[in-house]
Amino acid sequence: MIRYILHRFMWAIITLWATITITFIIMHSIPGDPFAKEGTMTESMYENLQRYYNLDKPKIVQYVIYLKQVALLDFGPSIKSKTLTVNDYIEKGFPVSFHLGAQAMIIAIFFGLILGVIASLYRNRWPDYTSMIIAIIGISVPSFVLATLLINFLAVKWSFFPVATWKSWSHTVLPSIALAMMPLAYIARLMRTSMIEVLNQDYILTAKAKGLRKNAVIIKHAIRNALMPVVTVLGILTANVVTGSFVIEHIFGIPGIGEMFVKGIMNRDYPVILGSTVFYSAILIFLIFIVDVVYTWIDPRIKVTGASK
Repeated sequence: MIRYILHRFMWAIITLWATITITFIIMHSIPGDPFAKEGTMTESMYENLQRYYNLDKPKIVQYVIYLKQVALLDFGPSIKSKTLTVNDYIEKGFPVSFHLGAQAMIIAIFFGLILGVIASLYRNRWPDYTSMIIAIIGISVPSFVLATLLINFLAVKWSFFPVATWKSWSHTVLPSIALAMMPLAYIARLMRTSMIEVLNQDYILTAKAKGLRKNAVIIKHAIRNALMPVVTVLGILTANVVTGSFVIEHIFGIPGIGEMFVKGIMNRDYPVILGSTVFYSAILIFLIFIVDVVYTWIDPRIKVTGASK
């Protein structure tokens, strides 16, 4: 087990390094300058700013300096903010994005699994068709369109929820629903397909033949084994949702990490873009590792296979 964890940790470091490198190259390859020579900025002021942010040094030197900062968990100062660092932005934005993302994933997992199981148990009947229509809507309708519809009907016309900002629980409902629909749809469709395949397996037919109750067969045997493909995608889906949706946060005026990333791109704020990218990648890698661990709990055969190597 320790060998496996060390192996995963090594690949995690390599993946993070590759992400940092690729993002650094792309950002510094885009034409332009975060300190445009306009307004009242003098030549000396411009040169001082370039020197302060190490932008006057060769790209390879900037790259090495940034790697050292990341190793110390220091993402540097923001170029466009006089008082806040990138760490300050992450500290302020991530709890908000995490709250929104966690709430959205709870909705997606709960209703996605229910819809998938119902659709598989009532295959080619109206519950199946209804569940899959909801799933198709969740996949095909863009999140910004769904967010606009939710605001228009549930906030503006019917006044069930507040329109925007981030103050109370009621402010989180609409963005959570808008953010949850896509992963909910994928989970529902994947769970339906997996459940149909599992229900046709010999061990399920044998359990039914032995006289086990239908509910016991479904809950103890079918659902647990059908969860394998769902767990596979949960890591990536959760990382995408928890780290913040750029569009949803912008539409609802939510001060999360997604909004920070968008502003960083618009302002050509290199430290903010790099810092949020590294932070996102670290969360994604961590969640994928958690998925691997959960795998061994769902399917003991993986544990046996790993121990034999």
